Amino acid sequence: MNKIKDLPRDERPYEKCFEYGPEFLTDTELLAVILRTGIRGLSSYELSKNIIESDMEYDGILSIMHLTKDDLIKINGVGKVKTVQVLCIAELVKRISAKEAKKNLKMDQPGTIAGYYMERVRHLEKEHLIALFLDTKCNLICEKTISIGTVNQSLIGNREILIAALKCGAVNMILIHNHPSGDPQPSTADIAVTKKVNLAADLVGVKLLDHIIIGDINYVSFKEDKIAF
Repeated sequence: MNKIKDLPRDERPYEKCFEYGPEFLTDTELLAVILRTGIRGLSSYELSKNIIESDMEYDGILSIMHLTKDDLIKINGVGKVKTVQVLCIAELVKRISAKEAKKNLKMDQPGTIAGYYMERVRHLEKEHLIALFLDTKCNLICEKTISIGTVNQSLIGNREILIAALKCGAVNMILIHNHPSGDPQPSTADIAVTKKVNLAADLVGVKLLDHIIIGDINYVSFKEDKIAF
């Protein structure tokens, strides 16, 4: 094991960051700075490398957005404290992204809605169906996660959606769900379910304005793409 303190000064993550700025750090160096310490026989740099390379399905630092508590605790050198640190880093990224996207959030513009929810749902391993309930002027009253499905199928129930809509006095609503595959193109089932929800909502005086499917840095809006529902 090479200890970080034995490295040349300009190769140590802390000194490198202070001297040149965080943008000059590699993914591993950046995580090492945040974790601060390693364990006996494993430097913070080597520990960070283990974390980033623990899921080869994802590229570099993006892997930490997909690691669960159980995943992290299994990695050599990662205990409870560092598990919490990594989970909090991922959550911080999501909140910062959502905060920035919220500045441009407009309920009549699908792109701004997709942007707001993108980081929150695109890393999820299962489909999550979220309903946005709006007033007569399309201002957001509340949102509710209606279902968490399997990897390729949301368990959508009209009853749960309509009860939630009526409870909060919604006049309009928008559905959002993610595709863990990264491809936001609606399936035949997605279209059929959207039509079913739209019909049921219409019967109780709630208008379904759109259904937005979020993939990996992309989305499909039924409204924008003129997909009939």
